[in-house]
Amino acid sequence: MKIRISPYAFPILFFALVILSGATLLHMPFSLKGRAISWIDALFTATSATCVTGLVVVDTGSTFTRVGQIVIVSLIQIGGLGIMTITSLIFYLWSRRISLTDRIAVGQGLLHDPTFSLGSFLVRLVVITFAIEATGALLLYVHSPKDFPVFSAVFHSISAFCNAGFSLNKDSFVHFQSDVWVNMVIMGLIVLGGLGFSVLQELLSYVSSLVRGERVRLSWYSRVVLTTTCYLIFGGALLIFVAEYLGHNFHGGLLSSVLVSLFQSVTCRTAGFNTANIAHFTNVSLLIMITLMFIGAAPGSCAGGIKVTTFRTILAFAKSQIFNKGEQAVIGNFAVKKEDVNKALILFVFSTGLIFISIMVLNMTEGGDVSHFMARGLFLEILFEAVSAFGTVGLSTGLTPHLSFLGKSIIIALMFIGRLGPILFLSFIQHIQEEPRFSWPEENILIG
Repeated sequence: MKIRISPYAFPILFFALVILSGATLLHMPFSLKGRAISWIDALFTATSATCVTGLVVVDTGSTFTRVGQIVIVSLIQIGGLGIMTITSLIFYLWSRRISLTDRIAVGQGLLHDPTFSLGSFLVRLVVITFAIEATGALLLYVHSPKDFPVFSAVFHSISAFCNAGFSLNKDSFVHFQSDVWVNMVIMGLIVLGGLGFSVLQELLSYVSSLVRGERVRLSWYSRVVLTTTCYLIFGGALLIFVAEYLGHNFHGGLLSSVLVSLFQSVTCRTAGFNTANIAHFTNVSLLIMITLMFIGAAPGSCAGGIKVTTFRTILAFAKSQIFNKGEQAVIGNFAVKKEDVNKALILFVFSTGLIFISIMVLNMTEGGDVSHFMARGLFLEILFEAVSAFGTVGLSTGLTPHLSFLGKSIIIALMFIGRLGPILFLSFIQHIQEEPRFSWPEENILIG
């Protein structure tokens, strides 16, 4: 009997296989500098790297050898590009023929429009990715060869573009808090990696057209992604700056404080680097960061979260309902399709429910045996950790290394689901179930 596997299952299976392979390699003596690490720590690191999260239970620079670090950056690159993307590219270069299954899996994961030429798209995707990462590495190396030798420059450039947040420095980028060049390069890589490959391609075509003197216009989808991204980055930076200013929590001088606020707003888009100790921020700033981490970046990018398009759609839907603007969710000159609005609402409910359950369980495993008085402050740390894992951000207030075995397992599951996207799991569940062929009688119910 021939077994039929849902196309939605392939990314799940391939990611799981890569994570297990990476964990096995990271657990080997040749990947470690003397001291062995537990299997759960190796699995946690491999999951965090493949899911481009950046949460770490051991220091990357001092725990792993050069071989181990190469394994980690390879997992980051694979996770950033997407397992199905690389697999489909191999198939394309090998036989120049792409199966329908690959078209569906890659098309729905990387582009808002699944009708495209997969072969040429994948080649452009890899070329653009490597070109941006090489440029970023060169800019870091030229600026400071001492701080960023070749391997370090390449490692951090890949980690930044893939929104992974892994760093060979113990303090991430705290040492470069006031370095405008390093801040701008890393932030630029993070933003580009979070736009989505379809938007990146369109931007390149747009810039090329402007150079040739042609008057072109970006698509509605790209404009939605870019405008929402800008509002979240600069709005988040302003709110963080004000929260820190009102809390008399200054990070150096004015320039340094502005850079820190802007960098944290950008890195909360699921990058995971930091230029200041996260535990030293005010509670208001942490709540702002949690919101940004939950939203994430654009679909089809290296980032996680519910995505900026989901957030923008929900806002448009709420506006139409609150101000009685009709049933359509209007963004710009177009209304979002009803099916996409429903998908956005389901994704929001599912993601919120998943995080709520995870926080509840984590509060049991990490502090459920003590009173609130003794565990004061732990709830916010757990909330921050859970959202950071789900959004594949990698920021932490310092809780990660102290998690229990069960706590690490929950964070691993959150990173895995967050990287592949809750909508993929929902689609997989819906795909294997039979659609009902009848409808129930309807009745009114009092709301609110």
